[in-house]
Amino acid sequence: MDEEILTGGGVNNVVRIGETVRRPTGPWTLAVHALLSHLAAAGFTGAPKAHGVDDRGREVLDFIPGQVGADSIFGDDGDARLRAVGRLLRAFHDTTAGFCPPAGTIWYFPSRGPVEVICHGDVAPYNTVFRKGLPVALIDFDTAHPGPRIWDVAYAAYRFVPLTVAPDEGAVPMDEQARRLRLFADAYKLADKDRGALVEIAITRLEHLVAHMKAQAAAGSEAFAGHLAAGHHFLYQADAEHLARHSEELTRALKSPD
Repeated sequence: MDEEILTGGGVNNVVRIGETVRRPTGPWTLAVHALLSHLAAAGFTGAPKAHGVDDRGREVLDFIPGQVGADSIFGDDGDARLRAVGRLLRAFHDTTAGFCPPAGTIWYFPSRGPVEVICHGDVAPYNTVFRKGLPVALIDFDTAHPGPRIWDVAYAAYRFVPLTVAPDEGAVPMDEQARRLRLFADAYKLADKDRGALVEIAITRLEHLVAHMKAQAAAGSEAFAGHLAAGHHFLYQADAEHLARHSEELTRALKSPD
C-alpha cells in the first residue's frame, strides 16, 4: 500500500498506510504498547491502539483522524479547548493509575518519584489530535514513563496556555497567562499540593528538556542537533526565566479562592 509521510514529527519519520501509522521502534516500544493496550481495555479512547510491528520493524498504530499542531490551539473557543485538554489529560492519568508494567520494562525516560501515574512525557499541541477545535486524543507515547501527575501537568500547561514570552509561540499578556493557567488547572482538578509546585516544576521541565536536547545532539541525533542549530533551546531558557520572574503571580492565581 502507498505510504503517506506525516509532517510535524520533529524527531521520528512517521508514515500513514491506510488506517494505520508506522513509526520507528525503540527499547521502550514494548512498554508503550502494553500501556496502549491497557488504555484500550479500560475504555480510554483518547489514544491510538497498538498492533505490534510490521515486516520492516516499525510499530503499527491506529491512525486517528483530525488536526495536529499549534495552529489548533489558536482562534475561537480557546477556553473550551483548554478545559478539554485538562480533562483529557486527567482521564489519561486516571486510567494509567492501575497499570502494572511488564517485568523488565524499559522506558524512554527513567521513572520519576513519587510515582502516581504513567506520564505521557510530551503533552503538547504537536502530540494532540483535534477535531472541530477540541482535543480528542494524545499521540506519540515514546516518552511515557512512571512519575507524578504534576510532571505532565506542568509541561502541558507550558505548551497549551502557553506560558511563553515568544510572540511566534502565542504569547499573551501576563494576566491572561495566569487566568488560562488557573482554567487549565481547574479543568484537570489539580490537587492543592500540586498547585504550589506547578511553576517550579515547569521550570525544571524546561531545564530537563534543554539538557536532553544537548545530550541527544552530542550522541549523534541529527534531529536534536537541528533543534539546537535553530535555537530552540534559547527559547526554552527564556521561557524558564519568564516563569521564574512571574512565579509568585502565577502561583497566586492557581491558589486563589474561586
